[in-house]
Amino acid sequence: MMPKECHKYDDIIHLSHHISSRHPQMSLLNRAAQFSPFAALTGHGAAIRETARQTDTFVELEEDQVQQLDQFLRQLQTELSREPEVKITYFQPDMRKDGGTYITISKKLQKIDQCHHTLLFTDGTTLPVRMLYSIERV
Repeated sequence: MMPKECHKYDDIIHLSHHISSRHPQMSLLNRAAQFSPFAALTGHGAAIRETARQTDTFVELEEDQVQQLDQFLRQLQTELSREPEVKITYFQPDMRKDGGTYITISKKLQKIDQCHHTLLFTDGTTLPVRMLYSIERV
């Protein structure tokens, strides 16, 4: 007589699927979630977008431009009691990468702090003079 071929699971292959009486059956959605791909590159898309984000480079003013700004600030110094409104374009450095952006604002000037080389506006904003690109009356 020939020996019957034995397989590893022959004794249990025809049994019904076990259902636990203690633990509730997992939903198909939760069961499928176990096999979803692992998100190893979380944040990678954000890093790519940040790298692609464009910034401007800081423009060093020519000597004559610096002199014009200085002369205009000295003129404004005599008018501070009237809180003159000025339109300023200045360089705002980027906190995350090299470069920054040029911003134009209109505000009332309160003080020119020559000791700290800053402009103080009536709304409390302070701006370093070295970041100025242009300034004019509104």
